[in-house]
Amino acid sequence: MSNSISLESRSVHDPEVHHYNAPHQVPLVAASSFCFDSIQQGMAIFDGEEPGHIYGRFGNPTIDAAAQKIADMEAHGTGQTAKGLFCSSGMAAIATAILGVLDGPGRVLTAPDLYGGTVSLLQQMEKQGVELITCDLRDLEAVEQHLRKYKNIKLIYCETPANPTLKITDLKGLANLSHAAGAKLIVDNTFATPMVQQPIALGADVVLHSTTKYLNGHGTGVAGALVTTDAALFSDRFVPIYRLYGGSGNAWDAWLVLNGLKTLPIRMERHAANALAVARWLVEQPLVELVNYPGLENHPQRQLAARQMRSGGGMLSFSLRGGTEAAYRFMNSIDFCTLTPTLGDVDTLVLHPASMSHRGLDPEVRRAQGIPDGLIRLSVGIETVGDIIADLEQAINAS
Repeated sequence: MSNSISLESRSVHDPEVHHYNAPHQVPLVAASSFCFDSIQQGMAIFDGEEPGHIYGRFGNPTIDAAAQKIADMEAHGTGQTAKGLFCSSGMAAIATAILGVLDGPGRVLTAPDLYGGTVSLLQQMEKQGVELITCDLRDLEAVEQHLRKYKNIKLIYCETPANPTLKITDLKGLANLSHAAGAKLIVDNTFATPMVQQPIALGADVVLHSTTKYLNGHGTGVAGALVTTDAALFSDRFVPIYRLYGGSGNAWDAWLVLNGLKTLPIRMERHAANALAVARWLVEQPLVELVNYPGLENHPQRQLAARQMRSGGGMLSFSLRGGTEAAYRFMNSIDFCTLTPTLGDVDTLVLHPASMSHRGLDPEVRRAQGIPDGLIRLSVGIETVGDIIADLEQAINAS
């Protein structure tokens, strides 16, 4: 740049930045657009003939690094190459995946006890010709019967462990049935993370995350991620939807997730160890009538959980005797733990599904799904487990 420009212009234009040495960490690239050395280079990047970045909605170095790191972790050890997209939220990742796989009207087979946001999205899609079919995905015979009965099922959508019942779905069996019927299998892996469970290794076509939860781990940002090993599906369907529907994430949240991922292995190890200790303690409490945790020895799906999960994870739920009123008294008595409608942070988080995450469900339907009025969901943190148990004990006694 010429030295003859004015002082005012100098304040507007930045100097060239030369990276004489590579930064030790992935830098936070806060830029809405990127420059070209020539019009020819710009055209080549636009046409995909040359690597490069164009516009923040299409991605940037920080966003791409977060997406690829999550993809590499999900596919690690499988011998497959995965690609990822970093999205503005978990819901943006879910929408991109479903829209991409369906590519127009079609049938979706899923469980009745999905995350409420996913159910609402699918119900909205029914207005555009999507048909929503539900059955217990843990019952593979029922799944097979539905696949025979309903033609043109394009995708099976699964969450495992389920929220908040912690029921486990056989991903390998579900993938085999899905592919035999010509359908894609999408798995929300938010509860488990790739440190506990890798759906791609079990046959899933697409894996989703609300990175707001464990992957970030500190409650500091909202974002999501989509991962697939299907290169054509990724480039032909997911990328255009991602760019045109505006579901792309931002560099700040991507940078937070990149930092969170560095401690994910040791955090998940501590989350799981604490959750198992809390679950074992809860089983012994006379005011607790039910404990859901896949790491417990008496969990009805313990063997399946042991086959496809490396631990029971950090989530559990338990039901108090006394129903709604007992749950309210418990929630209002916690002191060390935190009442909040999220999960996966380093501290212990408590939620009452009947009055919060699942309050929109008909009570009879909710109970039929294994969510009684007194059920409490616990996202067990990495604190000293004795402190967690002490707070739960005083709150249970107060219930």
